[in-house]
Amino acid sequence: MNLTRRNFGKLVGGAVLTEMFLGGWSSAFGAGGGPLTGKTLTEVSAMIHDKSVTSKQLVQALLERIAAFNPKVNCYITVMAKEALAQAAQLDAEAAAGKFRGPLHGIPIALKDNIDTAGTRTTAASPMFKDRVPDEDAEVVRKLKAAGAVIIGKLNLHEFALGCTGDISYFGPTRNPWDLSHVTGGSSAGSGAAAAADLAFGALGTDTGGSIRVPSAWCGVVGLKPTTGLVSIRGIIPCSADLDHCGPMARTVEDVALMLGPLTGYDNLDIFSVESTPKDYVQEMKQPVSGFRLGTPQSFYDHLEPEIDAAVKTALGVLSRLTAGVTSTAPLWDGLTGTGTGDADFYHHDLIEKYGLNYMPPTRARFEKMENPPAGTKVPTAAEAARSHQMLLTTRRMVDAKFKDFDLAVVPTTRQNPPKINDSLAHEAASAAGPNRDTKIYDWFVSSGGCTNTAPFDAYGIPAISLPCGFTKDGLPIGLMIAGPHFSEGKVLALAYAYQQATDWHLKKPPLSADTPVPPIVEGKAPAKAES
Repeated sequence: MNLTRRNFGKLVGGAVLTEMFLGGWSSAFGAGGGPLTGKTLTEVSAMIHDKSVTSKQLVQALLERIAAFNPKVNCYITVMAKEALAQAAQLDAEAAAGKFRGPLHGIPIALKDNIDTAGTRTTAASPMFKDRVPDEDAEVVRKLKAAGAVIIGKLNLHEFALGCTGDISYFGPTRNPWDLSHVTGGSSAGSGAAAAADLAFGALGTDTGGSIRVPSAWCGVVGLKPTTGLVSIRGIIPCSADLDHCGPMARTVEDVALMLGPLTGYDNLDIFSVESTPKDYVQEMKQPVSGFRLGTPQSFYDHLEPEIDAAVKTALGVLSRLTAGVTSTAPLWDGLTGTGTGDADFYHHDLIEKYGLNYMPPTRARFEKMENPPAGTKVPTAAEAARSHQMLLTTRRMVDAKFKDFDLAVVPTTRQNPPKINDSLAHEAASAAGPNRDTKIYDWFVSSGGCTNTAPFDAYGIPAISLPCGFTKDGLPIGLMIAGPHFSEGKVLALAYAYQQATDWHLKKPPLSADTPVPPIVEGKAPAKAES
């Protein structure tokens, strides 16, 4: 039985679901899943292994909390209750026999809904795919299951992962648990919200221009974009394949490190996959950082909102005391990085031929222009696309050489705070109406530019992590990004962990309760055409 976002809330009030799934939960864990769902992935992993909790109890507690709070946050598209409980029963039997598959044994994990799951629909949050049911699991899903993880559900996203706000979805916008009137960031909107709201112990996201790191920053959680090819993207609906990455999102650095290991490994059927040496990232995370030299590429600090500027400067002060300090302005490779739009366009061209332009309005406007370019539009040639791809590969070859006078780069994850959903929808509607509407000189510095700082690291193909480093006066999280050369995930995690240990931002929880009101969504309206 796959319980969709829409019917789960209705069923939860019925006697059948109460008897099947909810019986005895409240007495064990309290309303809404109680304290068990508030524990970190690392904590529940230890509890599974010392047999103080079962996988079934973890699944049941999360299902109750999802029933209580997903109607507010809207992060789940499909809740896989029956499947998760069946997986948990099998894994509990293995644990009772002393057989553990690894640190993820019995732990419920949620997936962004562009990651294929055999027999359970994978929608990309689009009307085009609302009934799409894959025959096979994505490679990352296969790896998670082999490692003992329980797949509890599929998470909302910006349609086809084509946006940094997370508000354009066939299933409605995901809401930021810190303030339900604000966006989560995208495109892994549901992944960031689920981790922040204690609706999953960990989640997978994908990242093409910042889609793991932006929602991690704006939801106050930790998210890692690994080295290109370290984690297979086979079986994931592409955004722009040559820039696509898949990675873990969770509440703490150690949770992300715990998830990363089982996800890695060469996949011969993924043309972007690369050979790598298996590593224990939890151990790598614990390496000393006192000798690390830090770089602060200055262009990433331009046009920051004041609260972000202040929080990141304070964080740099902490990091400088923990390490050898800032030793370089880190002039990262600034060659043409390639847009990757060719990959996105050819994938969607084939979809449009099969299904038509069955997208949400802002996405549809983009692909209408692609299929029928307005008069005077310059259409990229095959030669230009090939040149762009070659420059992307050159960028990835050259960027490691820039890490000469520093070991890791430290920058703000975003330059802006998350906008309100209604403001973002209005901006999306205006943009869909035409390129000359609602245009201001500094538009690219506002909320729609949330991926400005993150996108270059997808082109570089190097690991980058976002973790919380403060809050705005309105209580919205601020993110700090740490990046290193190819395959330096261990060092990136180590510096993030050292910072986390020296601060308490990761301990704060969103002010989400049963009484939290859900603000209304006001559809964005494009400005009226001027009278001629």
